[in-house]
Amino acid sequence: MLQDEPTLAQKFRRIRNFLDEAGVRRWVANEALARGRGGVSAVARATGLSRTTIHAGMGELRQTRAAKTDSVRPRSRKPGGGRKALTRKNPELLAALNRLVDPVTRGDPESPLRWTAKSTLTLAQELTEKGHRVSQRTLCDLLDALGYSLQSLRKNREGTRHPDRNAQFLFINERARAFLAAGQPVISVDTKKKELVGDFANKGREWQPKGAPEQVRVHDFEDKKLGKVSPYGIYDHQANQGWVSVGTDHDTAAFAVESIRRWWRQMGRPLYPRATRLLITADGGGSNGSRVRLWKVELQKLANDLGLEIAVCHFPPGTSKWNRIEHWMFNHISANWRGRPLSSHEVIINLIGATTNAQGLKVRAELDAGIYPTGIKVSAQELAAVRLQPQSFHGEWNYSILPSPTS
Repeated sequence: MLQDEPTLAQKFRRIRNFLDEAGVRRWVANEALARGRGGVSAVARATGLSRTTIHAGMGELRQTRAAKTDSVRPRSRKPGGGRKALTRKNPELLAALNRLVDPVTRGDPESPLRWTAKSTLTLAQELTEKGHRVSQRTLCDLLDALGYSLQSLRKNREGTRHPDRNAQFLFINERARAFLAAGQPVISVDTKKKELVGDFANKGREWQPKGAPEQVRVHDFEDKKLGKVSPYGIYDHQANQGWVSVGTDHDTAAFAVESIRRWWRQMGRPLYPRATRLLITADGGGSNGSRVRLWKVELQKLANDLGLEIAVCHFPPGTSKWNRIEHWMFNHISANWRGRPLSSHEVIINLIGATTNAQGLKVRAELDAGIYPTGIKVSAQELAAVRLQPQSFHGEWNYSILPSPTS
């Protein structure tokens, strides 16, 4: 549509001098109708006419079509007739409006709208109080002329950018390539946000019989019996398969490692019976954070149990959204249960287990009702007992844990 606008503007400039006021309305209305959805906005931008004028012309075209005659012509004003634009009668109006909504004023303690939602009603009232009488409808046109539009916040800032951020991404990528080329498993792990269990509202919509929406609670007060769950996920890069342990207790490093252990026994070992190493890519924080001592101690136990060398690569600080599990598994789980109350543990397990995508994703889920207490202290001696081999590049993010010789 945007590509057509310059041509439309040229056509309008060529013809407008040959049309009276009614003819202009009908011409732009016809162009808007020909463009379908979004046509009014496109024509308004190209011609500079208001949407009200275009809609008026569309109404006249419908009336003419219904009467099957063009004998009744609407009244046309002489050139230059009609009400003068507010911006001509009040040249300071645009400047006053711009001062109210200009982003620079957000940091101005004297700005009257610094702590107020900038709705068209609020802006119109504020301008009127300052002597610039204007309606909400006209205000919308003025905002559009100034280049403003309604926009939501965009999550884009990641906090402090580590100087080796990109280098770490490249390191993780090369490490994963090497493991996959050697036939060794590579997994991404993370904890999905905690979810309330019960008949609570869940974001999204689902098809239901008209007038019969599913009833849920008004307030999200935790059900003391059902509580919350912490879904910890494991995504297998090569097999495009996932595992989710739905924990009913705390999200700790012990819970995270137990989830990996369950994945290996149920899904990993059958797929990789000859594996000698396992690569885990994980966020830099949370229960599997690079600074969490218990995470390393529990991984040592896992390496001993499985007889595998466990390599770990953490994402740099503030880059958790790039974790592959977020885009290849968790988003599909969220889409699968959108608009549905997570009324029981069984419902959650079934919804996760039914998750798939066009690429053939398969997910298995299991309830983990184990107890994982918080506040466990790991001594320096216990940490020293971990057979940890740091990599030469950022050993705090990239390391391997070897199974003990006696395991």
